[in-house]
Amino acid sequence: MIIIGDTIVSEDLLTVCFVCDLPQCLGNCCVEGDAGAPLTEDETNILQAIYPLIKSYLPYQSLRAIAKQGVYVKDFEGELTTPLVDYKHCVYTYFDKNNIARCAIEKAYFDGIIGFRKPLSCHLYPIRITKNKDFDAVNYHKWPICDPALINGDKLSIPVFEFAKDALIRKYGKKWYDELAFIAKEYYKKEKFRDSDE
Repeated sequence: MIIIGDTIVSEDLLTVCFVCDLPQCLGNCCVEGDAGAPLTEDETNILQAIYPLIKSYLPYQSLRAIAKQGVYVKDFEGELTTPLVDYKHCVYTYFDKNNIARCAIEKAYFDGIIGFRKPLSCHLYPIRITKNKDFDAVNYHKWPICDPALINGDKLSIPVFEFAKDALIRKYGKKWYDELAFIAKEYYKKEKFRDSDE
């Protein structure tokens, strides 16, 4: 494990390679699962504020689901999440011409309509953060639907922490990320030396 400030980071972020391969996975992380994306309380307020600006990006089924459930809900464990359409995909999902699930919030962000990219939990994935009393546990979350991302990541030699760079900086700041990147560099040097010894 790696300790940076009040975080404990799994070495998996350094050793597992991961880059989304949407043509292969079809964005199923927005579709699969028994609940929507985890939200912070601040993010529920942001969703309330931006909803009028992103409505035009959403399909009819999503608009209907939001009219019924609201822009966020509490799941079966009482956690704040994005609502689902008919217990399936996230209400903020739309499907492109290739049937790839994409985030309407993110599209509006890149179109310059809003300043909020998407919920942090989505931006960070496949990293999951578990809050403890004195520290955050920062872990890689393995999900079979993301197997194409592992193949793609290996091909490109991009570890999880580099894939999630923007999201990690958004969460913990550039100084924290730079420290992790330095630790990773030293870690790879040691591993290379160990391999050469063998």
